[in-house]
Amino acid sequence: MQATDPFHSGPSLLAEGGVPRLKERLAEMRPEIGREEWKRIQELVADPERDHESIRDSVSTRLMEVFKGARARQEECRGAFGLLYELNGQHLLTQVAARLRRYSSKADPRDVLQEVFFNVYRYPHRFNSAREDAFRVWSAMIVRNTVLKHLRSLSRGGRNELNFEDVPEQSSGENDSPVAGAIETESRDECARVFVTYLQLYLQFYSMLSERERRALHLVEVDEQSYRQASEELGIKLENLKMVIFRARRKIHRSMRRVFEGLSPDCRPARDPRSRETSLESTESTLTERGSSKAARASEGGA
Repeated sequence: MQATDPFHSGPSLLAEGGVPRLKERLAEMRPEIGREEWKRIQELVADPERDHESIRDSVSTRLMEVFKGARARQEECRGAFGLLYELNGQHLLTQVAARLRRYSSKADPRDVLQEVFFNVYRYPHRFNSAREDAFRVWSAMIVRNTVLKHLRSLSRGGRNELNFEDVPEQSSGENDSPVAGAIETESRDECARVFVTYLQLYLQFYSMLSERERRALHLVEVDEQSYRQASEELGIKLENLKMVIFRARRKIHRSMRRVFEGLSPDCRPARDPRSRETSLESTESTLTERGSSKAARASEGGA
């Protein structure tokens, strides 16, 4: 691997003007790769519509597939693995360094990178080349788990060390069994039914709110108006609008939760402040009339 170390052998193969160098390397590896696979990789490299990143992803995926097949046949495939290292070393080193900085680790990124490629070498059977960028996605997952494993190995209790065997394998859309497909379909349908149930309950309890509560929710959540715009349209203070919306949402959420717990929803609309003002005015009018009549009777008795 050191013979093709991207940190000691000059610029990357896909640096400016590096595609011809990549073609030369691939020409040297033709016997190891195989005629059909070599031709396929050459077509990817020669595609004028691809940029360097797309070439790296697609070629790396094909090289990893070649290496996976060789390991399955218990054959050596050093050229393909070395070229994988040379194509992706700098790219993965950047990812490793970024993750180490995130955890404030002073570990040498190059040491962790060696461990990343060791895991790539060790677990080719978990690779799935269904997508062109499969190696980039898969290697990013390995970087994440390798960095976590390295950090936990430096902690006091090594018993929490991440076991790389626990890394989930890539899902293979092509090789899914009929049973798995049926389970996925049923799960999707069940999720859709639950979502519809939630929507029906939401609409039911939304309709039980007062006119002002429904209008406030509609303006903010459906029309996507700001609180200030909604308060001006409803003719209420901004603070009052926020409280109206908060209480309306809480009523709906609490009622839905009570339904799922087997209780009654207990969703009651808020009182209309205008009707309350009207009620207060009528009460004051009644009290005034009663007071007037009492005063009149008292004056008559005095006379």
